[in-house]
Amino acid sequence: MKTYENTGNKDTRSGFGAGLTELGKTNENVVALCADLIGSLKMDDFKANHPERFYQVGIAEANMIGIAAGLTIGGKIPFTGTFANFSTGRVYDQIRQSVAYSSKNVKICASHAGITLGEDGATHQILEDIGLMKMLPGMTVINTCDFNQTKAATLAIAEHEGPVYLRFGRPKVANFTPENQKFEIGKAVQLTEGTDVTIVATGHLVWEALEASKILNEQGISAEVINIHTIKPLDESVILGSIAKTGCVVTAEEHNYLGGLGESVSRTLVKNNPVPQEFVATNDTFGESGTPAQLMDKYGLNSKAIVEASKKVISRK
Repeated sequence: MKTYENTGNKDTRSGFGAGLTELGKTNENVVALCADLIGSLKMDDFKANHPERFYQVGIAEANMIGIAAGLTIGGKIPFTGTFANFSTGRVYDQIRQSVAYSSKNVKICASHAGITLGEDGATHQILEDIGLMKMLPGMTVINTCDFNQTKAATLAIAEHEGPVYLRFGRPKVANFTPENQKFEIGKAVQLTEGTDVTIVATGHLVWEALEASKILNEQGISAEVINIHTIKPLDESVILGSIAKTGCVVTAEEHNYLGGLGESVSRTLVKNNPVPQEFVATNDTFGESGTPAQLMDKYGLNSKAIVEASKKVISRK
């Protein structure tokens, strides 16, 4: 079984900052907008080196989206930055009307997604943003798993024509994907091969899925782990190819099971090859205040939960 090494915990938001810094040097059309959270979004370096291409909008997220949409008309590639909650729920009308409906080339970059922003509390957390964004026609939805992948995704979306929602997080998590990887939008990454169960994971749950696969392997269960960094468009061929071997699937995400990756996978199964599926996700609930580790444990978003779901779904075959 292939193993992956954690080269050191890093926050995915810093991966976004590193990617934006590189884009500042290589693509003069890239501009950045922030809603009073420069430090949290790691946009400091871009602002310092390209002040003429940086816009501090303040706590006016709806205006930020409108300005970004307008900037695309002049050929600019705007990257907006704030928390995921404020990037989606607070400005959904502006995104729908000014960006998605008009197919504007805006990159909506959202930090502090899910519940792992922890101590900031439930009002700053969001567990329904993937659902909100994937329902918008023409919107690409990306949810990266570590620092390296987030940096690579940031670079890739600058070359993609059309609106993008890029989702990442606050805490330091395992950094295990290749440093100078090529990020292919819409192309899943198969991390391990297996014959008993397919584990399809996204974001922070990818590392947890790998940890779960180790535990399952020690117990004689062969798990195939797939990293779905692009939720829309979904790489259906990789998922269907895997379940043709394993006959069952577990989906794992730091998101509500309603509207997230799991539902997209379910739709794919129903249309093509219905097999048993189990969901590792939050169960139609808001979050609460606590450390990321406490919350991931309480809401069952970890390797232990993935192991349990894998055994359950195998029993249903």
